[in-house]
Amino acid sequence: MLELTVLTVPDCPNDPVMLERLAEVLADHPGVQVVRQVVRDEGDAARFGMHGSPTLLVNGVDPFAAPGTPASMSCRIYRDETGQTGGAPSVAALRRALEEASTP
Repeated sequence: MLELTVLTVPDCPNDPVMLERLAEVLADHPGVQVVRQVVRDEGDAARFGMHGSPTLLVNGVDPFAAPGTPASMSCRIYRDETGQTGGAPSVAALRRALEEASTP
């Protein structure tokens, strides 16, 4: 079972983009729920494992963070398959992350 958490700062403009893309991907994963957690300070960012807003945790792990990436309340930038940057992972990247987490 997948456990998904979206960590976001208050009023993050990319939070709705992340949630919309996740909804598209989750059409293939019925029954998976997404928990949204608003992070209000650096201490909570470190405690929850937020590496910029928005951060997706899949089973408690950020599949998009490079090793050693510090906790951060900053805006997060993601690169898609073509190298373009955006404020949330692409649908394809999200799909891959969920498939990898679902594979034993």
